[in-house]
Amino acid sequence: MQQQKLVNFDEVRNNNLKSIWLFFMFMVVIAFIGFIIGLIWGSMWVGVIIAVLFGLIYGLIAYYAGADMLLSLSKAKLATKKDYPYLVNTVEGLAIAANIPTPKIYVIEDTALNAFATGRGPKNSAIVVTTGLLKKMNREELEGVVGHEMYHIRNYDIRAMLIAAVMVGVIVLMSDVLLRSFLWGGKGGDRDSGNAGLILIVVGIILAILAPLIGELIRLSISRKREYSADAGAAILTRYPQGLANALKKIRDDPDPLVDTANKATAHMYISSPFRKKKGWLTNIFSTHPPIEERIKRLEAM
Repeated sequence: MQQQKLVNFDEVRNNNLKSIWLFFMFMVVIAFIGFIIGLIWGSMWVGVIIAVLFGLIYGLIAYYAGADMLLSLSKAKLATKKDYPYLVNTVEGLAIAANIPTPKIYVIEDTALNAFATGRGPKNSAIVVTTGLLKKMNREELEGVVGHEMYHIRNYDIRAMLIAAVMVGVIVLMSDVLLRSFLWGGKGGDRDSGNAGLILIVVGIILAILAPLIGELIRLSISRKREYSADAGAAILTRYPQGLANALKKIRDDPDPLVDTANKATAHMYISSPFRKKKGWLTNIFSTHPPIEERIKRLEAM
């Protein structure tokens, strides 16, 4: 187990380095969209500056208010020790094991088996579970799920995913501005300016279409990598990998996994996809989570 622990922390460190690179790519895409918009309207650097400033302002607002907005959107209710004593005790115990402050604890009234963590970091975090999960999981399985979310908090995954979601939103908004710029026209977007103008229009339209897709794929890539790390982290915190493996099996076999309050903006936060199961290679590409069978296999091999 000690050897596995060292390997897991190396994986966490590598994932963090990859995430920094992916966030850098986000900013490059945002700046490039601003560059194209600037060319259309006659000042490419003004476009870049406006795009970057817009991204930073939008990001700061969402960064500080995002967690509360997510909890409200999910219709999560604060869990008390009186109503959910075992859940609260489990979270408190694993917070001590993770050496972080006890997160706030919330419950969503839903039959689906799921959970997620949110917040800016260990000092400002929350763990949310569905009532369906509480009813179906035994002690070891619940500890595995909570340990998974606790590790997301300890490792600042919740901050990284919040920033990633914000940046995807910025890319989508900037792409919409780019498409509207072509419709409205601009100083640099004269459609009769010859081959250069035509090439610019074609490149801009392609970018406007592909940019949200690229941003979404990057966000999903971050999410999938971090799920493996959080699974390994849960095994370290609980010292019982089979607990989370068994919990994932129950989640996999859930006949109605749909969480009513979940949407595409929040799906990557959950321990497993909160949508109905679909098969196909395209579905796998756009999944916010790695294959659950692979996650179970890795846990059982520990």
